[in-house]
Amino acid sequence: MTGPAAVATAKTTPAQRKAIVAGTIGNTVEWVDWALYSVFAKIIAVEFFPAGDETVALLSTLAVFAIGFVMRPVGAAVLGAYADRQGRKKGLALTIGLMAGASFLIALTPTYATVGLLAPVVLLLARLLQGFAAGGEFGSSAAFLVESAGTGRRAFAGSWQQVSVAGGVLIASLIGTVATSALSDEALHGWGWRVAFVLGGLLGLVGLWLRTSVEDTDSFTTAASSGRTKTNPLRTMFVDHPVAALRVAGITIAGTLTYYIWVNYLPTYANLVTGIPLSQALLSQTLSLVAFVVLLPFVGLLSDKVGRKPTLAAFAGGFVVLSWPLLQLLQNNFWSVFAVQLTGMLLVLGYSANCAVIMAEQFPPEVRATGIALPYALSVALFGGTAPYITTWLDDIGHSDLLWLYVSGAALISLVIYLTMPETKDQEFA
Repeated sequence: MTGPAAVATAKTTPAQRKAIVAGTIGNTVEWVDWALYSVFAKIIAVEFFPAGDETVALLSTLAVFAIGFVMRPVGAAVLGAYADRQGRKKGLALTIGLMAGASFLIALTPTYATVGLLAPVVLLLARLLQGFAAGGEFGSSAAFLVESAGTGRRAFAGSWQQVSVAGGVLIASLIGTVATSALSDEALHGWGWRVAFVLGGLLGLVGLWLRTSVEDTDSFTTAASSGRTKTNPLRTMFVDHPVAALRVAGITIAGTLTYYIWVNYLPTYANLVTGIPLSQALLSQTLSLVAFVVLLPFVGLLSDKVGRKPTLAAFAGGFVVLSWPLLQLLQNNFWSVFAVQLTGMLLVLGYSANCAVIMAEQFPPEVRATGIALPYALSVALFGGTAPYITTWLDDIGHSDLLWLYVSGAALISLVIYLTMPETKDQEFA
């Protein structure tokens, strides 16, 4: 074994490694389903909305993208509480089943030209279902992975949650790159994008099988056997842990905004602003994601060594300073887009390597999945779900040059939170 997993072996048992691997792969295929919508946003705009103004159609598609985020807090509250009552394993199995089913539904939905308004309605319902599943996913998977960590390796284990998210986006990006490069425009619009969603659904079924093959975490089983689980984890979180819940929301602000702009939406944004072909922008995204995924566990190890606060502060401070020059560098050529995307994603490493562990460390096991899921989902819905819509709207009204203020402002808010919160690297963890 080589790479970061080998570094952690001495303090991670075989059972823990199996749990981390199974959790990571299951998360990855679930996020393929979620990310495919962003990858094929321009095609979905044409197929599911009336012909005419392309910008209006794209904005409608992105509005559905944003509305999907509205369901994430609902899913977080319902599925997070379910995982705290019934276990991480059952919670994770339920989320991936819902996500895969929604992908199959999108793949089979007729176009606007065939069934009229029914097409965007079904698309909206499918995206709401995906949002509901995604809302419960983060809390359950973060709790599962961090609770499966070896001694002194909580950030390392938690970083695999974001490895899986980025891995899912990477696979979706690869699917988009191959489809847009290998298929004619007619084939891509006719059936190519549907095959991508069918593939995503099938991968989801594989993830479901993997998630049912591992045992639940010791943290949950100990809490359950000792009678510490709550009948209403949501109420317990609000009553007993309100400061921790607010801190999780604040930790998320800059992370979700920069993540969705740089990791999910930058190819579409670069295509709109500079005119660079979408295939080249997706290739830039794919290569940047490879570097991001490879480096994430190493930054997790760094957090386990130096602490959560320094690595989070480096991320937020970097975006406060570099948002304007990075976005100014976007031009109609591959290397400028690649440089901007890679630099931003290297900064995001400081957030992504820490987000699961820092949130898990705020709560005891009986409310951990709910405590992570709901504040995180609310923050993601407000700042992540609206990011693609706002960036496209700014471009449409001729003010794309102001995007850096949006990013820098969010980064500054989170930077203050990172610098003032307690360090949790060495705290006792149940």
